[in-house]
Parts: sequence; structure tokens; C-alpha cells
Amino acid sequence: MPARSTRRCRQTDTMSRLSEVLRKLHGLSGNKAMTPNVIGHIQVVAKGSSYSGLKPAKIAIVECKVPPFAFTDRDVQTSYIAQATEIIHETSDRKHPKEYIWVNMTHAIDGAWGIAGKAYIQPDQE
Repeated sequence: MPARSTRRCRQTDTMSRLSEVLRKLHGLSGNKAMTPNVIGHIQVVAKGSSYSGLKPAKIAIVECKVPPFAFTDRDVQTSYIAQATEIIHETSDRKHPKEYIWVNMTHAIDGAWGIAGKAYIQPDQE
């Protein structure tokens, strides 16, 4: 039981750190309206169920699905990728090699993302 509890705490800390970096880089730290809308999940897959180079590999993927106005600045992109990679590396006690950590950002189609049943478009268009 302690191993599961420790893993859960580590996952919670990791998600919190990844979310805070995203908010900080977009100038949203402490923003009470946006903070609850920065969401995510951690998915642990069975050993042998992830692949790299067509072979089973122990990989870590950080994937952000964001509105079209997020991650548009190149400095924000490169900074988030570097910091997210470091967070995952640190979380593994520096055992998980950085070359097996991928970061991918996916933009939602403008108008095809929403919260609580309301579809949104970029803020300057509403």
C-alpha cells in the first residue's frame, strides 16, 4: 500500500508542477479564473505497452491539449518543453533518460474547445 500512496503523491506533484509551469509561462500564475481550467491526467501503461523505434520502450510523454492562443510564442514553447522534460526526469529520481521523454503540444480548433458545455473562440474574437 505505501508504494501506491507514494506513486499517487508523486503523480500529484508532477501534475501540479507541469501545470504551474504552463500557467507561469502564459502569465497566469495565481489567476483564479484560469487555474481550475488547466487540467490534465497521468496515464500509466503496462510494461511493454509503449514503443519507440518499433520496439517496446520505457517512454514518458507530456501532452498538452490547449486552446489556439496558447503556446504561440517560440520562447514559451522551448521553455515549456525544457522545463517539462526536467520535471519528468526529476520525478524519476533522474533515472528515466531525457532522450525517452517526449513533449507534444496540440492546439484545439478555434471554436471547437469548451468548458462546461460552452464552446469558445480566441479571446479577441468574442
